[in-house]
Amino acid sequence: RDPDPQTAFPHSARFQAPLRPSSPPIRLAGRRPLRSATPPWLHTNLGDIKVEVHCDQVPRTAENFLALCASGYYDGTVFHRNIKGFMVQGGDPTGTGKGGASIWGGKFADEFREALKHGARGTLSMANSGPNTNGSQFFITYAKQPHLNGHYTVFAKVIHGFDVLDLMEKTPTGPADRPLAEIRLNRVTVHANPLAG
Repeated sequence: RDPDPQTAFPHSARFQAPLRPSSPPIRLAGRRPLRSATPPWLHTNLGDIKVEVHCDQVPRTAENFLALCASGYYDGTVFHRNIKGFMVQGGDPTGTGKGGASIWGGKFADEFREALKHGARGTLSMANSGPNTNGSQFFITYAKQPHLNGHYTVFAKVIHGFDVLDLMEKTPTGPADRPLAEIRLNRVTVHANPLAG
């Protein structure tokens, strides 16, 4: 289920579409413990956003996100869903909200932590189609959303580029909350990949 502004359990059937793998699994060289990452930059067509990933608290989710970033998986994808006052959602290479896969080629388990909540603007969290169905899709909150706690894994936070988040939030939308003007994630820069070496 995608995050919903009213409840953690949307009633619309369109939010129930499972994530479908759109590419083969990404193979990682070695299985070392995940170290803290240099904050990646999300380069969008509206500007750049710098995020801090919580590698130590949600290692599996962080590993998935950073490996997808480093592989270019997110390059050229669009934010397909945008709700003012709530969140913007992307990470689906099909641009439909129904695609995307993890680095393992399927879905992976939630990682809920008491210290990580949807308590502020700029929280990054995994979108899903139900418990333990994380893939590649994620969303960034426009405000605190406590009703999402315990349903979506928080894995990062915005530390620079809140002006870009403002521009995203102001983008008009049409049916299914799809932006009328494209919000595109051109590429992601990961300066120090904690998965390498």
